[in-house]
Amino acid sequence: MAAEDTPNAPGAAPAALDGAHAGTAPAETGGGGGLPQFELQYWGGQIVWLLLIFIVLYTLMSRVFIPRLRAVKDTRAETIASAVAEARRVQDEADAQATSARAEIEQARARARSVAAEAKAKANAEFAARQAEADARIADQLATAETRIRGLRDSAMANVGDIAVETAGAMVQRLTGTAASAADLRAAAKGAA
Repeated sequence: MAAEDTPNAPGAAPAALDGAHAGTAPAETGGGGGLPQFELQYWGGQIVWLLLIFIVLYTLMSRVFIPRLRAVKDTRAETIASAVAEARRVQDEADAQATSARAEIEQARARARSVAAEAKAKANAEFAARQAEADARIADQLATAETRIRGLRDSAMANVGDIAVETAGAMVQRLTGTAASAADLRAAAKGAA
């Protein structure tokens, strides 16, 4: 028991633990240490595993993943191609409809122009007929008025001669005190005119 009574030296391990760590002492590093994959004795196994993993990955890629990706790519390309073809078809259809709509609009404009021209010609013809009727009525009224004026002027001129003869007779009688003959007065009025 003397061993238990003796205190441990500073830095020394307890006696109970000495036995537990006895097999864990560091080994002598005599020759190489380092990474085992660089040691030639392991290369054979590493090459076998490399080839095995390469073959498995190559088989998976060529039989599973690449065909799936190719199928997705092909499906996408077909979808895009069909969408582009559909868009072109719709565009062509829209262009055809726009062309026919433009043609219909031009036809409608031409019809509207012809209807407007016909209406204008009809209105002008009606106006010309009404104007001709009004011109004829006015010309008739004017001719009637001119005839009446001519008649009134002629009657006034006929009366003017009689008035002139009477006035000249009255002036001669007043100035001379004797009455002049009507034939002399008419001859004098004719000579003055």
